[in-house]
Amino acid sequence: MHLLSAENIVKSYSEKNLLSQINLGINEGDKIGLIGINGTGKSTLLKIIAGVEKADGGTITKGKAVKIEYLPQNPVFNPEATVLEQVFKGNAKIMKLIREYEEAIGRQDTASDTISNLIHEMDAMDAWNIQSEAKAILTRLGSLDLNALVDTLSGGQKKKIALAAALVNPADLLILDEPTNHLDNDTIDWLEQYLNKRKGALLMVTHDRYFLDRVVNQIAELENGNLYLYQGNYSYYLVKKIQRVEMTEASEKKRQRLLKKELAWIKKGAKARTTKQKARIDRFNKLSEQTGTPTDEKLQISVASSRLGKKIIALDNINKTFNQIKIIDDFSYSMLRNDRVGIVGPNGCGKSTLLNIICGRVKPDSGTVEVGETVKIGFYSQEMQHIDDSLRVIEYIKETAEYLNTAEGYQISASQMLERFLFPPALQWSLIEKLSGGEKRRLNLLKILMEAPNILLMDEPTNDLDIETLAVLEDYLEDFNGAVIAVSHDRYFLDRMAEKIFAFAGGASIVQYPGNYTDFKERVMHNQNTAAANIIDGKVKKDITVKTKEKPLKLSFNEQREYAEIDTIIAEIEVKIKKLQEKIDQAFDNYVLLQQLLDEKEDLEKQLEEKMERWVYLNELAEKISKV
Repeated sequence: MHLLSAENIVKSYSEKNLLSQINLGINEGDKIGLIGINGTGKSTLLKIIAGVEKADGGTITKGKAVKIEYLPQNPVFNPEATVLEQVFKGNAKIMKLIREYEEAIGRQDTASDTISNLIHEMDAMDAWNIQSEAKAILTRLGSLDLNALVDTLSGGQKKKIALAAALVNPADLLILDEPTNHLDNDTIDWLEQYLNKRKGALLMVTHDRYFLDRVVNQIAELENGNLYLYQGNYSYYLVKKIQRVEMTEASEKKRQRLLKKELAWIKKGAKARTTKQKARIDRFNKLSEQTGTPTDEKLQISVASSRLGKKIIALDNINKTFNQIKIIDDFSYSMLRNDRVGIVGPNGCGKSTLLNIICGRVKPDSGTVEVGETVKIGFYSQEMQHIDDSLRVIEYIKETAEYLNTAEGYQISASQMLERFLFPPALQWSLIEKLSGGEKRRLNLLKILMEAPNILLMDEPTNDLDIETLAVLEDYLEDFNGAVIAVSHDRYFLDRMAEKIFAFAGGASIVQYPGNYTDFKERVMHNQNTAAANIIDGKVKKDITVKTKEKPLKLSFNEQREYAEIDTIIAEIEVKIKKLQEKIDQAFDNYVLLQQLLDEKEDLEKQLEEKMERWVYLNELAEKISKV
């Protein structure tokens, strides 16, 4: 069933054109992930579709009976409202009834007849399911007191209340703007499963790539004011986006070749005498006026870091208590030069406090923190430091440096660095107050990196940053010549960045695990399964170990043959890919052939990736055998 149509939506802010003739249809069962660089208008488009904001042009058409529920990125609350009133908000009759029933049973002076009548009405409207689901959701999100005032809650708790309200209210179309922000990893896992089971359509903005891959069946990309639709999840989008960019680049190469050819003819001194000559001159002028389809700008981060000495940061028997609750218990760790540490745990467990202790913002109750003389810490905080909105973008960056050294050994100006961070010259002279929240966080990240730190501490760096910024940040961290410690709920980011995990466990203890986030989860699941398997009829089984004779480490016959041939095979595949690329460049005007060539190239690249993985495995195995 068709739920909603957005047709020719146009929206501008000042001189910035956000949305240009956007068209989007949403049907029952659609689960759409909206992505794009910060500041492109994702949140604005959600607001327009939700009816919260008006477009400058175009129409939104939805069925009369279609109900929409919207979760904004920064929900606004009535400070005097209770959790109950906020969760069961709205003017729908069933919501009013549930509010009335909850308030009645919460008062001691409510007459029994009143409660009896309300129970009868709850039965008649089948409201118990909604009430039960709401309490289950609140319990899962960790918010149990329905009578608590919203104003007394933390920012993260308020976001959970708003999320619960959006999930509970019956809706044909659920619109969510960054629903995973401020949620811990276990809650994100739960939300992922909940949305997969939920009936009805979904439209959401999120930077969580695993979330997109596992929940949505369509990707809508907002780019340069245009909307591009992909019928699949995030992995499918990545494949098709590469193909679209390649086809766009092929078309642009064709235009450039034609332009050069026409330019050579014009330089010969063509005179506008004949109809044919006039036509060619007109053609040249038309080609010259075209700018080509804008291709994706790529963030480039290439900043030199300060020299790091032998002594880095050492924590010795750190303890910390807040409000008589111990959150860090006897923790010790000596930081290594190229550490890549991810910190995980439920909200409020002390993750941010640990970072603040490391950088000296918070003192431990006991224990010591020793910092080496050459250590220069860059701290990207969840609570972004104050930015003077009256400054212009380039003025804010020049406060740190007008020029900086890059990792390649040359200098670039603050303006050039801003361009690398997708702040074009026109935007560099804009007031900071005109930037979106995500653009401000990107600007803040640039300022921190321009200080050339050799230790990076990052507290929820993925909040409010777009996917492209995150991808390039991850690439930067791979080459960063120093230690990185990051608190994050973004599973994809932790898988790419982390080489060890610090997990806050019960009782304020911090347990260290080798590997990335997926390795950590597998280890935890294995330990849980082992513990469960060792209990029979409520009794712990005795540990029984079976000794097996270790087999000698060696390559099998097939592995020996594969090891001897694999370098040649890889080289042959690379040659084939290169030849296919040449054919792709020449097939710019034959889209059928171009698509066939791109599919062939994709197959070959998969083969190459598989062979490279085998090459790594076989070489590592051969090296181990040589050491035996």
